[in-house]
Order: sequence, then C-alpha cells, then structure tokens
Amino acid sequence: MLRVALPNKGTLAEPAATMMREAGYRQRSDSRDLSMPDEENDIEFFYLRPKDIATYVGNGDLQLGVTGADLMDESGSQVQTVLPLGFGHSKFRFAAPDDGEIKDIQDLEGRTIATSYPRLVRAHLARNRVRSEIVKLDGAVEISVRLGVADAIADVVSSGRTLRQHNLRVIGDPIAASEATLIEREPRPDREEPAHIAAEKKVFIERMRGVVYARQYLMLDYDCRNELLESAREISPGLQAPTVSPLTESGWSAVRSMVLKRDVNAVMDRLADLGARAILASEIRSCRAIDGRS
Repeated sequence: MLRVALPNKGTLAEPAATMMREAGYRQRSDSRDLSMPDEENDIEFFYLRPKDIATYVGNGDLQLGVTGADLMDESGSQVQTVLPLGFGHSKFRFAAPDDGEIKDIQDLEGRTIATSYPRLVRAHLARNRVRSEIVKLDGAVEISVRLGVADAIADVVSSGRTLRQHNLRVIGDPIAASEATLIEREPRPDREEPAHIAAEKKVFIERMRGVVYARQYLMLDYDCRNELLESAREISPGLQAPTVSPLTESGWSAVRSMVLKRDVNAVMDRLADLGARAILASEIRSCRAIDGRS
C-alpha cells in the first residue's frame, strides 16, 4: 500500500485535502485523525506537521508527501521535488522595524535575526557575505523584535498583514519563493523501490498532475464556419490539436479545445471577432496524458 504524507494543519492542509478529493481519493472527516486508509485505491494518508513531512519521506517511512518547498529545503532531508502543486504560494523574506535603521540586507551585519528557518537564512546570508546571529524560534517570530529577542526576523510572507500589525516591513530581496510541492525520497542505486510501489506512485503522480493541469486550463467549445477553421485553430490550438466535429447545419463545425485560464477571455474575444458562435468555457476537473505523458 502506498503511504503519502499530507499537512495536518496550516494553510496547506485544506487545499491539499481538496486536491486529493479531486483526484479521486478519500480524505479524513475528523481533523483529529492522524491517518486515513483508502483501500479502494490501495493508499494510506498520514496527516503530519508540515515541517516533519520531508523528514519522514527522506527516511523512507513514507513514499510521497505534500509540503512547502521552503520546508523541504529547510529540512535538509534527502528528498526531491516531484511536482509543484500550484497552491500555497508565498515568499520567505527578511523584515525589520519600519521606523528603524535596518533598510537592507547589508544592515543585518552583526545583528540578531529570529527565524523558524535557520538553515535557509544562514545559506542566504553566506551568499551575501553577511554575518549575523541566528535565533531559532518555532513560531510567533513577528513578536520577537518587540520583545527584544532579535533585531530583525526572517519568515514566510503572504499578504504582509501580520508584519504590519507588528510594525515591521520587508527589507531586501526574497530569500526564497515557495509553494505546495509533491516530494519523494532521492533515488539511490542501493535502495530500489518494489515494483508494486513504483506502479502505485506513478498512478498517484499522474492523478496529481492531472488536477494541476485541469486547474490551469478551461475547456472551450464553439461553433465555426468550415472556411474559418484554420484561423480558429491558430487562435485556440489546444494542447495537441482541437477536436472538430461536423454540425447538422451544412458548412459549420463544432470545435473543442483546452485553453489556459489566464488567456481564455482574450481567446473568446478573438474567436467572436472571427465569427465563431456559441462560445462557451467550462471547468475541467482532471485530465491525463498531458504534453505527451502517459
């Protein structure tokens, strides 16, 4: 049975569970449950602290896991990215008092920095040749400056609302960017996976890839005069080619094509200008065999 780790709480937990459901997997109904078997799909989910997931996967206790890319890097575990999942986007940044004299990363020389990510911070400071003292905290990093524990902080920043509440402002360039990521143990010649686990992993990964792609695209349907089909194809080429079917009305065809969500309104405008009719966009729940994958 394939064993997969999911975040048990935090901003990644519910989106990860939603993605599993969209891929056809059962999920827990009680947030206190630490595991959830899905016997129909021969898989078991384990709900763990996001910071611990890379460690469990790297040790080989679990075959796959969903966690933040920043947490994966911070762990130092022997894991690698399988697939970025397209949610949980954030940036890891320095912040300092908005009325203070720390205005750039070079101003952190000789200062004390509080963070829950000491490994990432030390590496970034070393690249910039800045020497600072690191204080590791497990949470509530923003309050550390006010309490006199640190001169500045390094933490995950989404909207920046929490920083503003504590009179802090971002300084310097981002240390790292992150999003939810599907991870696996780094392969090694001396620890080959059993064939049935490898097969189950492939199915799971392709289901995840299908959901990721489905969230990026919409299905576009429209009617088009046959003499305009080539021009319409240039506007909405699809991933491989549009599906074209003749209508009962002579000289017309129905066209179906996948279009990136970010482009769909512009594509619809161009098709309407071309003379296409009944242009409809609809959601895609999942898909398979994208970009030549099977």
